[in-house]
Amino acid sequence: MENSKEAAGNWAHSAAKNAGLLVVLGVLTVIAGFMAVGSPLLTGLGVTVIVGIAMVVAGIARTIGAFSAGSFGQGALGFLGGIITFVAGVIITARPTFGLASLTLMLGGYLLLDGIAGAILAFQVRPQPGWGWMLFSAVMGLLLGIFLLREWPLSGVWAVGTLVGINLIFTGFSLISIGSTARGLTKRVSQAVA
Repeated sequence: MENSKEAAGNWAHSAAKNAGLLVVLGVLTVIAGFMAVGSPLLTGLGVTVIVGIAMVVAGIARTIGAFSAGSFGQGALGFLGGIITFVAGVIITARPTFGLASLTLMLGGYLLLDGIAGAILAFQVRPQPGWGWMLFSAVMGLLLGIFLLREWPLSGVWAVGTLVGINLIFTGFSLISIGSTARGLTKRVSQAVA
């Protein structure tokens, strides 16, 4: 019994230290999110450059991988796909404003199609609890997709950076909540073990 109390106490002590780190990381993430929302163009361009670099690396990897296929005939499509991915990555990295406009166009199309699919799914699960929230979420996604496409290419100036910033803000608050909950839980475990 004493070993389990000691183990629980050690766990509580370790979790308390990590809980504080989670709260700090959450606060930093929230700050980064507000900075991203405050300068959405810069954030969007940064995201675009990262995507471009990832495509360059993936293109090189696919091209090299095509040569490891049994014969070049079998690897020809992989080689072609690798070259296309590499060239697209170079273009996006070299011209991030073009890449940002492209990403915004794809995001708008995705939100539009996802909103339609979500609305269909919501009506299929009706009258189950929560179907209204599913429909609301789908309609919001659909409207955002229509708005992005209607305002394209101007929406590229703010859309990607703003959405990344909002995501960072929500992620940061989640980390803060998890850290605070863990801190409170460790206090209760410490008291129960004592």
